[in-house]
Amino acid sequence: MNQIPMTLRGAERLREELNELKTVKRPRIIASIAEAREHGDLKENAEYHAAREEQGFCEGRIQEIEAKLSNAQVIDVTQMPKTGRVIFGATVTVLNVETDEESTYRIVGDDEADFKQNLISVNSPMARGLVGKEVDDVAIVKTPGGDVEYEVLKVEYI
Repeated sequence: MNQIPMTLRGAERLREELNELKTVKRPRIIASIAEAREHGDLKENAEYHAAREEQGFCEGRIQEIEAKLSNAQVIDVTQMPKTGRVIFGATVTVLNVETDEESTYRIVGDDEADFKQNLISVNSPMARGLVGKEVDDVAIVKTPGGDVEYEVLKVEYI
């Protein structure tokens, strides 16, 4: 399988979620199934079917997280050489050349991406346009509304 790039923070969050699913949610679901079984006929027992469905989702998520963690290539950007280039895990401050709007983004793995928190996926058009650039370089990002030019103002490895 392919390696999945992930920041140290992203890997830690996945491990926390996995631990929560295995130690809290899974036992609660098992108890719900046992309680629903005590109510008798399973064919018409909505509580039982709902608990079984929840168990399926939980087990699927556990398998998904375990697979991602086993194929994760955890990258700690603080340990990388400070070259000034935009790389995976870097925090980049850019200026939209057209609108003079300044934005700061952190380039992360697909699972960690959250645009509202300025975490953009390494596979997003924005990140692809920025990776490899240095301060004062202009990146052209292809968007559905046309090409947008961004000037790289600052690159941080935090």
